[in-house]
Amino acid sequence: MTVTAERKTAIIEDNARAKGDTGSPEVQVAILTERISNLTEHFKTHAKDNHSRRGLLMLVNKRRSLLDYLKKKDATRYNELIAKLGLRK
Repeated sequence: MTVTAERKTAIIEDNARAKGDTGSPEVQVAILTERISNLTEHFKTHAKDNHSRRGLLMLVNKRRSLLDYLKKKDATRYNELIAKLGLRK
């Protein structure tokens, strides 16, 4: 259900804007997206796990806030990130 350290470093390397970048909105959104997809898989087998569902909603809201910030600051970076992660249809 959690993101392993190896997977997290791979996500950071794929989305970092510069070497050692772990705090940019792109990296944060990518890590949150991975955690959200893991929780979504968890709910396929544990439908009544409402405590984790609350955590999922908090993650989705945090990701939405970061995406809104990125869209306000730099629309091209926002569009590239959306396309890379496949968040919009």
